[in-house]
Amino acid sequence: MKLNEIKDNPGATKERTRIARGIGSGKGKTGGRGVKGQKSRSGVAIKGFEGGQMPIYRRLPKRGFKNFFAKEFTVVNLDTLQKAVDAGKLSAASIDIDALIKAGIVTRKLDGVRLLARGAVTTNINVSVNSASKAAVAAIEKAGGSVKLI
Repeated sequence: MKLNEIKDNPGATKERTRIARGIGSGKGKTGGRGVKGQKSRSGVAIKGFEGGQMPIYRRLPKRGFKNFFAKEFTVVNLDTLQKAVDAGKLSAASIDIDALIKAGIVTRKLDGVRLLARGAVTTNINVSVNSASKAAVAAIEKAGGSVKLI
């Protein structure tokens, strides 16, 4: 079999019905739209209209809100930092956002980097991030390192 010999099975595709092309087509004159009324006209979209009944988007209550001022941080955990330092991707002397991106730990900055306390740190590392949990700061300081908040 060659690529130019490939074709669909018989009956797999149907030709589209050409509507409004004469009375002999069976879909002529009004073109399957019936007679008169809003839906027989062009440019009609009655989406969400439920025949006068209160539409579902108005029946259901509004819930919650979106805080436009909330900051979205990229999350980095302690175990991830420790693995990167052990693998030689990061130097323990100074770890900042640019170093994390270069090492491939963080892909996007978003509104900054937040340090969380999953895992453990054995090396004394100096980290500068936008935000950090209290447990993460305590774990790094216990190992002899420091956390600087930008």
